[in-house]
Amino acid sequence: MKLSEAEIKIQRLANIPFKDYLNPDVFKDAMLKLNKGKTGQLLELTIGLQLSNTTLDFEDGELKTNKCNRFGVPLETMFITQTSSMIDELLSRKNFFQTKLYKKLQRILYVPISKDGDTSEWMYLPCIQVDLSQPLYTELAKQLEEDYYNICDQLNSQLQVSSTATLHTANGKFIQIRTKDSKPYHAIYSNIYKREISDKNRAFYFKKEFMKYITKLNC
Repeated sequence: MKLSEAEIKIQRLANIPFKDYLNPDVFKDAMLKLNKGKTGQLLELTIGLQLSNTTLDFEDGELKTNKCNRFGVPLETMFITQTSSMIDELLSRKNFFQTKLYKKLQRILYVPISKDGDTSEWMYLPCIQVDLSQPLYTELAKQLEEDYYNICDQLNSQLQVSSTATLHTANGKFIQIRTKDSKPYHAIYSNIYKREISDKNRAFYFKKEFMKYITKLNC
């Protein structure tokens, strides 16, 4: 499915409680998926999006959903991608525009989901398409690039403290790296440092500031 196709379908459903257009059995299943954080499966139920294990959710971009209140204020950070497979690229400051991270950021459909009140009132809010190649997002693209290199430098600084130093949270203005793992934990090994540098897996996340910024930009 093309990103623009999904955008049209979701915009038609914006501000309408799920219960108003899902039959009772599907609604119950959908709310169960939302409670478990399975928003991708919810989108399968509501717009027919078939998710797979490919790098991008759409043919031409990435889907990002996030919990918010009924006014669109983000209530959580938003997952971007795991870092274990690219850790040495980060530590070597690989060109931002050649990274998996940039591919994930380049074109996004951001779908806020209001979970205010009873589950019967949960709904999609109007979605936002972010295309870093467009003039509207020039400053955002520059900031994300700056954040990327800043985070790369923070990671190296953390590991250079001692021969046993490990990674911890690294922040930019709009993105961050922090732990994302569950037992059994998955340690991260660096070929550059020739040792384990984290006892848990880590991931890039959008900070709430990112969602607030793109929402304000599109008002």
